[in-house]
Amino acid sequence: MAKEKEPKKSSNYGAESITVLEGLEPVRKRPGMYIGTTGPDGFHHLVTEIFDNSRDEAMGGFADDIEIALLPGETVRVVDNGRGIPVDVHKQTKVSALETIMTVLHAGGKFGGEGSGYKVSGGLHGVGASVVNALSSYCKVEVHKDGGIYMQEYSRGKRKAAVKKVGSTKAHGTIVTFTPDTDIFGPQTFSFDRIVSHMRQQAYLVKGLRISVIDARSYPGELDLDEVMYFREMNIEAPSQTFYFEGGLVSLIRFTNQLQKPVHKNIFYVEKKADGVESVEVALQYVDDISARILPFANNIYNSEGGTHITGFKTALTRILNTYAKKGGGKEGDSFTGDDVLEGLTAVVSVKLREIQFEGQTKAKLGSVEAQSAVNTVFGEAFAAFLEENPDDARAMIAKATLAMKARKAAKAAKDSILRKGALEGMTLPGKLADCETSDASESEIFIVEGDSAGGTAKTGRDRRTQAVLPLRGKILNIERARLDRMLASEQIKNLVVAMGTAIGETFDLSKLRYHKVIIATDADVDGAHIRTLILTLLYRYFKPLIEGGYIYIAQPPLYKVKRGKEILYFYSEEEKQKTIGTDTPIDEGGEVEDVGEEVESEEAPKGKATQKAKTVRLHVQRYKGLGEMNAEELWETTMDPARRILKQVTINDAQEADKIFDMLMGTDVPSRKSFIQSNAHKATIDV
Repeated sequence: MAKEKEPKKSSNYGAESITVLEGLEPVRKRPGMYIGTTGPDGFHHLVTEIFDNSRDEAMGGFADDIEIALLPGETVRVVDNGRGIPVDVHKQTKVSALETIMTVLHAGGKFGGEGSGYKVSGGLHGVGASVVNALSSYCKVEVHKDGGIYMQEYSRGKRKAAVKKVGSTKAHGTIVTFTPDTDIFGPQTFSFDRIVSHMRQQAYLVKGLRISVIDARSYPGELDLDEVMYFREMNIEAPSQTFYFEGGLVSLIRFTNQLQKPVHKNIFYVEKKADGVESVEVALQYVDDISARILPFANNIYNSEGGTHITGFKTALTRILNTYAKKGGGKEGDSFTGDDVLEGLTAVVSVKLREIQFEGQTKAKLGSVEAQSAVNTVFGEAFAAFLEENPDDARAMIAKATLAMKARKAAKAAKDSILRKGALEGMTLPGKLADCETSDASESEIFIVEGDSAGGTAKTGRDRRTQAVLPLRGKILNIERARLDRMLASEQIKNLVVAMGTAIGETFDLSKLRYHKVIIATDADVDGAHIRTLILTLLYRYFKPLIEGGYIYIAQPPLYKVKRGKEILYFYSEEEKQKTIGTDTPIDEGGEVEDVGEEVESEEAPKGKATQKAKTVRLHVQRYKGLGEMNAEELWETTMDPARRILKQVTINDAQEADKIFDMLMGTDVPSRKSFIQSNAHKATIDV
């Protein structure tokens, strides 16, 4: 690890930097308005909010070391070596600026323009802190500043006492410790892997920043953290991850492409200030693949839907590559399209703005107009210079785009026959599709089932009004490296595309989705899992908005049917079955076991005395190998009946990690796939 630099220090960050807008009361009443949800996403968002304040100190050059520690009782401790939250009295609130930040909503150092504490930030400093405080049963802030240690404690957003000086120090920085309130969130646990994944990404985005994540929740001894600033100073062994990248976005490109084969040696990188934008930062590299991977960030917030910065980037990329190709003797009229130059591209586009605007509350799409022209200009000029200075890399990029252009032209006739505007909508629905009667997509659902046998059973057992059934024959094409024209030559994939109604590729239209529940129902064996993975690969690569919109589900058919007298029980796991009929009783498929009754009152026994009267009930246990083994009634009541079935919704918590796993499982890198399977084999349930 490179030697750490001393953080820049500033003496002009005081109480006058803090602006107060309004009170805190609504947070506990309507937490969803401030953190989106009280489920796992909102629960983990608490960590992000506190971390973002420390990260913004690092973005401003005031800190270079942040530590997140998970402590017993799902308590979180976040430490940074920044300037320390101001503790002097605020003129407007008449109390300490620290107390103002922690107990008043919309009080922070990011509202007041030039005189405030920050040029750019990922959020609104103080808003996150006060929201976390309001939603925590306990919170404590310790500030190391100007030679003193200052502390204040809170309970559910209210202070326990005034800010007080509790010691002296040579350090500088802030320590925030909080325990989420179970009255708000219920019993939840933090995911170490989820936090690590987010912090790794943040470390790439702020080069030179060290971020450590420590999981000490299972530590058996006493944890006296009052004597140390950083948890690691205690030298206690606990699972941990530390990230530090001098390379910044270049390191992120290498990490993203670790399973890919680059088509050129040097990674392009530029960082520059532009009019109205504090920083434009772009890194890119082409790999031997047909998918594009573009990671957009605005003020270190990931923008899953892109935005103005990505529009500017794509425009400049297409323009510069076309200009270079023509200078090199490219044919007149043979211009690259946007799709041609995106094929096989891995890029990170990061902008930092003083005044930032997003479209919607989720910050998924950047709306700041100035970002488009800034990225277009900064990236365009630097990329043109890069191509001139690196002719070997330039030739490789042009060759990659040319190959994509030739493939596009060669496949044009095949694509046009299927993808021209309106063609899919006019196509006859596939003959194997048993459609539902209602035309209301919001109450319609389609079961994608494995094979004609299961398809026939599902068609018989379904609710015809709202449930459609589409059987697929065998394993569909692995589309991970297949172009669109080859995909649509597959009858199975074409049937699925036509049935869903959204079209695919450039004519994809989510509003035309015919079913708001797309349910994958495959057998509970290895082949069924493979077919499910192939379908999910298709959906992830070409129908990602369906997953992001929550339209994709996986059915959970039962593994066992148990008859006990006249009673019929279904079990969806081995553990569930064993809890009911015992773990010590050997079960053969289709076999019978004895079930001994409980103590009952006997007429022969003395009055008031219970006696053990054994009654034998034959248990008939059937192990389902596939959906086709069920009759229509069984399939309905276990897998299709909305009142009784179990569905698992498919979500994407981390798009970058999902992309990497699909590359690994379905791509051409055999050694990485083998390593992944060996590392995770213990998690699999093997049906021998």
